[in-house]
Amino acid sequence: MGKIGIGLNLEAVRTSHKSFEWGVQFAAELGYEYIEPMVHWGRELLSEARYFHSVSMLDDPLRIRQACEKHGLKLSALSSHSQLSKPEIAVEYLKQAARYAAECGAPVINTHEGHKQPWTTEEEDFVLIRYSIMEAVKVCAPRGIKLGLEMHQTYSLIPAKYDRILNLVDSPVVGANFDTGNAYLGGEDPIAWLDRIKHRLVHMHAKDISVEQSDAERGKVMGTAVGCACGDGVIDWERVIAILRPIPQDIVLSVECGTLDQAARSIDHLRKLV
Repeated sequence: MGKIGIGLNLEAVRTSHKSFEWGVQFAAELGYEYIEPMVHWGRELLSEARYFHSVSMLDDPLRIRQACEKHGLKLSALSSHSQLSKPEIAVEYLKQAARYAAECGAPVINTHEGHKQPWTTEEEDFVLIRYSIMEAVKVCAPRGIKLGLEMHQTYSLIPAKYDRILNLVDSPVVGANFDTGNAYLGGEDPIAWLDRIKHRLVHMHAKDISVEQSDAERGKVMGTAVGCACGDGVIDWERVIAILRPIPQDIVLSVECGTLDQAARSIDHLRKLV
């Protein structure tokens, strides 16, 4: 039986215009055990000025490792969302993310299929997605890094097509980064879906959806950036934990919410269940 950990996806810091280091300290002060930082290519103004939490993969990866060690935190994953259906973006992005993860100490890199091009067929898209996954696996596998595929766009919010994406490359490196909120907004029962693919889990986004957002968007959107505080919305966290508790692998619930107060309420709620 694996361990269930609670982490914070640093998207909660984004709307407060704070730096990565500020976000690490904030997560530690709330009692989170893990964080999931975002990484990006190149340089951009807001993160360089420390008004944004994302870390450039041109920075020394020890920046992330040392910040975590300073505050007694561990890494659950890197949020390295590229566009698998666009190999010109995804391939080099994910290869660099895998190398970066190995050095900073993150066991998983998370990504998703990306926005569909209007001029490709479905079969062409699956070839492109497979190519990107295969190239990423070549770098992940020898470093012991898992590749977490999230349901977030045209195909992956349909369970049968998500299964197809998970199975495009036959490798133990490839697994599911299950996002409860995206699964729900896609119109599926996230509890039944989670139970069906629990053996493929490598990471989870603990995303709750408010009743208001559910009423306005369920079945109409391809996922959402962040959710509300865990326990304030429609997701049944007791049932989520009940599914995770007996599985053999360790799983981190990486809370993906939009504000600092939601991050505080989320850990208060989840700690009572885990």
